[in-house]
Amino acid sequence: MRLDQQLAEKWIKPNSRVLDLGCGNGELLAHMQQKHNVQAYGLEIDQEKIAIAIGRGLNIIQQDLNLGLKQFADQSFDYVVMAQALQAVDTPDVLLRDMVRVGREAIITFPNFAHWKTRSFLALKGKMPVSEALPYMWYNTPNIHLCTFKDFEALCAENNIRIINRLAVNDNQQGSLMMKHMPNLFGETAIYRVSAL
Repeated sequence: MRLDQQLAEKWIKPNSRVLDLGCGNGELLAHMQQKHNVQAYGLEIDQEKIAIAIGRGLNIIQQDLNLGLKQFADQSFDYVVMAQALQAVDTPDVLLRDMVRVGREAIITFPNFAHWKTRSFLALKGKMPVSEALPYMWYNTPNIHLCTFKDFEALCAENNIRIINRLAVNDNQQGSLMMKHMPNLFGETAIYRVSAL
């Protein structure tokens, strides 16, 4: 699993109900189901990934995240997880509000567009950056709403969403003093744990 998924998993308590948005092939859900005995459910749009996840014994619903979470009742999950997908949905603000309505807590990870490597690439080369966190060219990227730590925190404040925890990771490292105190500049990937106020 990616480091952001490993760290997000640490916030999830055993025997809880978890909904994973954009769950892909179900790697994170399968791991949590085996290790933490969670009741795991996933939403995914890609049929090939759904087939792999179902092969792992997971409950997966085929759905485009842009349709929201209307089919789920308030607080029907303990955790709603969305790793590396917030920037790819049409209305991230609407989906974020839905996540904290459906789950007692939400865990979100996304690439930080303000990371120093991204800034340098854009400043020095004059082109949209391509990196491990942002691996696509500008014309074929699924990322339509790139944001930063500051952007996400402002979105949370505007929507009465409480930030419980925040982590910044860079490549396969976490927790350096620079990342902790200046995550917007030194954190390549953002990891947030949030809830409704």
